[in-house]
Amino acid sequence: MNSVILKTATRLLFPLLLIFSVFLFFRGHNEPGGGFIGGLVGASAFVLFAITFGTEVTRRLLRMDPRVMVGWGLFLALVSGIMSMIAGDAFFTGQWALPVVFGNELHVGTPLIFDIGVYLVVVGFTLAVIFALEEED
Repeated sequence: MNSVILKTATRLLFPLLLIFSVFLFFRGHNEPGGGFIGGLVGASAFVLFAITFGTEVTRRLLRMDPRVMVGWGLFLALVSGIMSMIAGDAFFTGQWALPVVFGNELHVGTPLIFDIGVYLVVVGFTLAVIFALEEED
């Protein structure tokens, strides 16, 4: 595509979509959102970039094969479940660490690891499908 308007809009929207994706990811820790919706918004940023600049440029920007991203996401989701079994609880029972950073207690636990895994699976799967369809031409 050779549209100046689309290229300019993509350059402006791409970082905003990624920032919004991260916001949705972290908002979902205690409220609706999280890995799935954040992953969809993150994937949409890369899909817009692929439509505008092509899949080859987008693959170089991504720096990781989407199928590898899916594998890492599934691995992290599995690890989050195994960590609870190591602690002696049922599979996928939340395990929490409460570190204090700058005087604030952070709630970090296995649900966050699981959400990161879901985020990677959603982004990777979506991009793998879109790239396959785009490169089919």
